[in-house]
Amino acid sequence: MGRRALSRAPKSQNQLSQASLVQLVSASCVPCASSPVEASLPDGALLLPQGQTANAQHTLVAGIDEAGRGCLAGPVVAAAVILPQSYELPGLNDSKACSAKTREKLAPLIHQCAVAWGLGVVWPARIDAINILQATFEAMSRAVRCLRHAPAQLLIDGNKTLPREVLTLHWGKAHSTALPAQRSIIGGDAIEPAISAASILAKTYRDTLMTHMEKRWPGYGFAIHKGYGTEDHYQALRRLGPCPQHRLTFRGVLPEKPVAQQASLL
Repeated sequence: MGRRALSRAPKSQNQLSQASLVQLVSASCVPCASSPVEASLPDGALLLPQGQTANAQHTLVAGIDEAGRGCLAGPVVAAAVILPQSYELPGLNDSKACSAKTREKLAPLIHQCAVAWGLGVVWPARIDAINILQATFEAMSRAVRCLRHAPAQLLIDGNKTLPREVLTLHWGKAHSTALPAQRSIIGGDAIEPAISAASILAKTYRDTLMTHMEKRWPGYGFAIHKGYGTEDHYQALRRLGPCPQHRLTFRGVLPEKPVAQQASLL
């Protein structure tokens, strides 16, 4: 007898919407139409191998940062970037310190000059399932996984490095070398150029994704606040309730249940 094929559960409408959003935004953000794009994983991970030819004598160091960790809606997006020894990126800085116009100008330049770059996307359902910290680790590991060249070291913005078990799960799917060394840098997005570049790619990609998301789930103002907890966003939640792109475990997304008061025994 032949081996019985395992059937896959059909994708939900929300997953199909996420996949189409990834394809749409990637088409507008990826500078080369022939660049491979993979967005088939259930949680909507995005892998974008990309970059120039690596110099064998240059130790490859990848900067890593995320965007959207504190949002009420939308995915958390991480980027990993390996810069060459010499490059010209005038105005390169942390994405939060750059204007939107500057970020949009720098992003394609980073794409062009980087030795390698990649993005990882983790959607709200997954964030709710494993919590935002673990989802951020996963997005970062996915971004590293898709680098076309294996870095020897990871420079991660913040005060935490990637858990070995999370990085190992994704590293082995793309690279055959040993796991890279890691170093966390508080404020690294302002002092390490590779982290600054990663910050800009993560931010510009996510902003574009949220702008397109406004068309799929109108009324929340995603194109304006990009999923952050502004007063207008909270008012929309109270008026419309959450959509499939909201993080239900985040405070303020769902109405808080009133605390039952115990009757006094006196």
